[in-house]
Amino acid sequence: MAAQNGKDLLIKIDMTGDGTFETFAGLRATRVSFNAESVDITSLESQGGWRELLAGAGVRSASISGSGVFRDEVTDERARQIFFDGVVPRFQVVIPDFGIVDGPFQITSIEYAGAHDGEATYELSMASAGALQFVAA
Repeated sequence: MAAQNGKDLLIKIDMTGDGTFETFAGLRATRVSFNAESVDITSLESQGGWRELLAGAGVRSASISGSGVFRDEVTDERARQIFFDGVVPRFQVVIPDFGIVDGPFQITSIEYAGAHDGEATYELSMASAGALQFVAA
């Protein structure tokens, strides 16, 4: 696999609840993280005293974060409304030459910042809120 442009890692938001996705405007940095908790089943009978983990157990989760500059009032307004309403709409994360992760996420934080001699910026964080689907590229 060849090197990929970071700008091609996209976070998309379901704008209307009907599967109409738009890319979050103005993002300059994005990150997606997948996690799986382990369940330790080590006992006195564990071979050689090595830790044993229970396959397929534990909680799986994903988190998304991004930061950027204000470029589009529509996606900013949608993100704000999702946060204040506490809803968990579908999001898509497009990972170049890998695939698309699709599912419900909750916006867990939104931060706004700006210096008097610079642009207004924002940062947002999201946590998975249900089963995620993956479609390979």
